Amino acid sequence: MLYGDDQSVINSDNQQSQQPPKSSQESSFLQARQRRKIAELEGKLETLESGRTSKERQTNYYLAQGRGIRCIVTLFDSIEDLVAENDRRYDDDDDAATIDQERLQVGYDILIRTLPWLLKMSSDVEHNDYTRMLKMLRQGADGARGDDTSKLKTLIADWVNRELKPNTPVNPDDKHSRGFVSDACGKLLCPAELDWNSPVTKAGIRDRSEGYIVTDLSFPAFLYEKYTANLDNLEEGLFKGKILVQGYKAVFTSPSSAKNIEGDGNGADVIENNRRTKTALGIKVKKHVAQIIKMEKVTPRSIAYIACQVRFALSSVTSWRTVDGDFDYVQFWRSIVDFFEWPPGREAQRRVNRLLEWWTRKVFGRSRREDLSDAVRSTMSVNALARQRAQLDDAAFDSN
Repeated sequence: MLYGDDQSVINSDNQQSQQPPKSSQESSFLQARQRRKIAELEGKLETLESGRTSKERQTNYYLAQGRGIRCIVTLFDSIEDLVAENDRRYDDDDDAATIDQERLQVGYDILIRTLPWLLKMSSDVEHNDYTRMLKMLRQGADGARGDDTSKLKTLIADWVNRELKPNTPVNPDDKHSRGFVSDACGKLLCPAELDWNSPVTKAGIRDRSEGYIVTDLSFPAFLYEKYTANLDNLEEGLFKGKILVQGYKAVFTSPSSAKNIEGDGNGADVIENNRRTKTALGIKVKKHVAQIIKMEKVTPRSIAYIACQVRFALSSVTSWRTVDGDFDYVQFWRSIVDFFEWPPGREAQRRVNRLLEWWTRKVFGRSRREDLSDAVRSTMSVNALARQRAQLDDAAFDSN
C-alpha cells in the first residue's frame, strides 16, 4: 500500500521519464547563446584592458614630459602658479608687476616652449583630467630632481677628493661628514666674502657666530673660478667654478663628459655620436637630458638648478629641503635666476650674454654653426671660391 508522499514521488518520476528529450536544434541554440555571452564578456574585458593600457601609456608620457621642468623651467614653483600668473595678466589691466610675478611669467613662457602641447591640452580636457595631467607632470619633475640629487651625491664626493685631496676623504655614501664639518666641503660652501683658510672663519661658521652666519645672501665659493672671489669685483669669475661645470655636464650630457672640462665641451659631440650610432647601426642608444629636452644652449635657470644641486650635495643635509639652517634654497635659486634674467643695464646684459656663450662652449663645444652671420659665411673659402669662379666665368663671357 502506498502512502500519499510515496505516490507523488512515483508520479513525478513517471512524468519526467515521459518528457521528450531536447531536440538537437534547441541544444544548438543554447550553445550558440552561451558562445555569444562569452564573446560579449571577452569584448568587455578587452575594452577594459585597452583602456587601462591607454591610460598607463598616457601616464608614462606625462611623467616623461615632466622630467625637464625642475631643471629648465622652475625648481620650486608649481605649474599651477605659472599658469595663474599668465591668467592674471589677461584678467588684470594693470601693467605693473613685481619681480616675483615677472619671474613666474618667464617660467610660464619657458614651460610652453618646452611643452608646446600643454596649452591646447589645457583647453580641451575636463577639469579632472587636467588635474591628473598636472599631477603626473609634477611627479615626473620631482622624480628627475631626485634622480639628479642621488647621482650628484656620489659624483661630488669623487670630484672633491680628486681635486682638493683632503686628509679625510669625503665619503660618497655618508652626508653627515660633509658640510662645514668637512674642511674640503667647507671650503667650497664658505661665503665668497670670507676666507675659509682663517681659523677664525672656520670657528665662526661652525659656531654660527655673529658675522659668520651662512645664508642665501652670500654666494658660496664653489660658484667662482678657482673657488676664489675678487672682493673688488664680485662678478669676476662668478658661475665659472669647476665643480659647478662638472655638475652641469654630469646631469645634462653624461657623467663621463664631466671628467674633462678643460677647454670647450663635447656635449654636442656626445649627442651627435648617439644619433649617428642609432642611425647607422639601428641600435637603441640612451639619450641624454639635453637631447631629450632639445637643449642646444645653456640657460640661466639650468645653471641655477645645478647650483642648488651642487650646494645640496656638498651639505650635510640628508634629505632634499628648501631650507638648510639659515640658508634658503628658494631665495638662492631666485638670486641666480635674477642675475641672468634681470641685469641692471645694457653693459651688464652683454656680460651675461658672454657668460652664457662661455657656458654653451663648455658644455656643447663646437655647436656654434647656427650663430654664424651671412656676412661671415660669405667670406669663408667655399663660398668665396664659388663667387670667384662665377666672376671669372662672367669675365670670360664678356671678353668674347
